[in-house]
Amino acid sequence: MSDSATNMTIRMAGIFDADEIYEIDGIALRDDDRRSHLWNELRDGFVWIAEREETALGYAVANLHFFGNPFIELLVVHCDHRRQGVAQALIATIEAWVGSDKLFTSTNASNLPMQRLCERLGFVRSGQIDNLDEGDPELIYFKRLKPRP
Repeated sequence: MSDSATNMTIRMAGIFDADEIYEIDGIALRDDDRRSHLWNELRDGFVWIAEREETALGYAVANLHFFGNPFIELLVVHCDHRRQGVAQALIATIEAWVGSDKLFTSTNASNLPMQRLCERLGFVRSGQIDNLDEGDPELIYFKRLKPRP
C-alpha cells in the first residue's frame, strides 16, 4: 500500500527488517523478551512496516491469536513521525489483510492517544483486562469490518 500524499509505503516486514523494527521500538532495544517476541512475529509474517524514502516510520504486529480472531497486538510509531497518519495507514493495511468481519486491539488505560485513535477509526470499547500492568488496565477495542465478498 502506498499513500501518495505522504509517499508512505506499508509492506509486510521480514526478519531482515528486525534492526529497523527494534530502533522504532525503544522497549525492544533494552528488553530481550520483546526482541525475541518481535523476531518470532517477523519470522511468522505478522509484522507490517511503514516507510517513507527508505526511513522506517512505524510498525504493527497483527495476528489471529486473540481467541482465533484478528488482533492488532502492537502498534508503534517512531516518536519523530507521530501524528502524521502512520498509525492510521498501518491499521488500514491490517483491515485489508483481515479475512474476518471482526478486528480487535488493545491499549493501556494510560495511553490516551491510542484510545483516541481507536475511537476515531471506529473501534468501540469491548472490555478490560486487569493485572497485566499493575495499576494500568488493558482496554480491549473492537471494530466490525465489512465482510469481504
